[in-house]
Amino acid sequence: MSAVTKLPKPQMRRLFESQVKMQLGIAFVASLVSGLAFKILVKDKRSERYANFYKDYDCQEHFERMRRRGVFDSVPAD
Repeated sequence: MSAVTKLPKPQMRRLFESQVKMQLGIAFVASLVSGLAFKILVKDKRSERYANFYKDYDCQEHFERMRRRGVFDSVPAD
């Protein structure tokens, strides 16, 4: 009696299909993780900064400042 074991047979059929299923699952999970990371790390902080900027932004004051500096040709500067 020998202690020799047989090797399992290699998968000869539908190897491509099984690999594509696995790779699509990995790609789906990776895209979800990267999308969530982008939302948390970039979009939320950017939205907060925009909200803070426009909270006390006065467009009329900004226009008057540019008018006084002579940025506009159609509006006389003081």
